Amino acid sequence: MAGKEKVHPTGTWIVKDVPRELMHRMKVAAAIQRKTVKQLLFDLTEAHLQELERKGILPKGK
Repeated sequence: MAGKEKVHPTGTWIVKDVPRELMHRMKVAAAIQRKTVKQLLFDLTEAHLQELERKGILPKGK
């Protein structure tokens, strides 16, 4: 079917002991950017991983 995206398997992480102040700041940052906290975390993580790959610290991903 044309236009159908490839579905990637997903996993679940549960992160405990997140400081309340950090949670609040993340929520505010996500709201300012009109994103969900989940999408903000994904975007920040992807940017950081790409930077590590660019520096040769982390092998390039697929």
